[in-house]
Amino acid sequence: MDYFDQVVPNTDLRDVPVLRSFNLSRARVIKVERPVVGDFARDYDTRVDGLASHFVWANRSKESLALDLKQEKDLNVLKKLLKKADVLVQNLAPGATDRLGVSYAKLKDEHSSLIVCDISGYGDSGPYRDKKAYDLLVQSEAGVLTITGTETEPAKVGISIADVASAMYAYSGVLAALIKRSKTGKGSRVDISMLEAMTEWMGFPMYYAYNGQSAPKRAGAAHASIYPYGPFETGGGSSVMLGVQNEREWAKLCADVLALPDLATDSRFANNSLRTENRKELKQIICECFANLSAEEVLRRLDKAQIASAQVKDMQGLWNHEQLRARGRWTEVETPKGMIPVLLPPGIATPGDTRMDKVPEVGEHNAEILAELGLEQ
Repeated sequence: MDYFDQVVPNTDLRDVPVLRSFNLSRARVIKVERPVVGDFARDYDTRVDGLASHFVWANRSKESLALDLKQEKDLNVLKKLLKKADVLVQNLAPGATDRLGVSYAKLKDEHSSLIVCDISGYGDSGPYRDKKAYDLLVQSEAGVLTITGTETEPAKVGISIADVASAMYAYSGVLAALIKRSKTGKGSRVDISMLEAMTEWMGFPMYYAYNGQSAPKRAGAAHASIYPYGPFETGGGSSVMLGVQNEREWAKLCADVLALPDLATDSRFANNSLRTENRKELKQIICECFANLSAEEVLRRLDKAQIASAQVKDMQGLWNHEQLRARGRWTEVETPKGMIPVLLPPGIATPGDTRMDKVPEVGEHNAEILAELGLEQ
């Protein structure tokens, strides 16, 4: 997000009632970007036909309005647009919107139905208020790196998990604010801190380390406190994921998959705590049983025994995932470089149930939006 996203109903800006039936899957989203350069994420890479992977992922169906908010004329355009908006989402540095005159405190009296969602790294108060916050830095502050990786080396989560967590709490917070507004007629402020969002997601390891106890050990792709739960090598250099959640499943794994029924009552592995403590010995036994089997054969045995399992897919395997294709989860959207495949949003049944519009160029919609506001470009 660069500067602001403003959510307005999917109608002409001149005809927007204060309260209405609101469908976010069809919401009109106007992205306010810096002129010429736009959102910095546009230039992170060129992997999608010359466009950036981050940008095309997060910006389909948005309209781009290029404004220089340091210029009074452009700032007035934003203020006029906000009079028609339902929701303002922004992630400028704490205090920036107040200086511009578009903070919730500055807008609530004149635009009483407006919902303002502020997203920042650490919140608008406290000693970390003015620290820069990028995804990896917040993962570090939230302790994610201490539980992710191998015994010898910490690792960040491979996707921007702190960004995604804060975005999802912003989404649910805005939905709640819209419901509240439908009952009270009043807007409200949604205050999202990336650190607080990430800390909420760290609930299990935090409580595991409650009152000074040791944190979960880094276990690579395996589970830190449940075993066997993770990757196991098979013949041919492949591997499978499997997960045993209870003693009944453990017994079935031993008898029906490993053909070692007596292993279920081995004193080293008689309960989950012991299996976790003795995971190295148990992994060696399991991998020896799998060594003469292909990954496909192991998966068939696991499925027959109703033991949870999964293939370890790479990115091309995900693009071609048979389950996603069978459920018709793919469609296409237009970009400045042509059509690209996109996944339908979770919960949306067909492309007709949501907006699946173009990924915009910088300022592509300036003329249209300014005309709707009765302004000249």
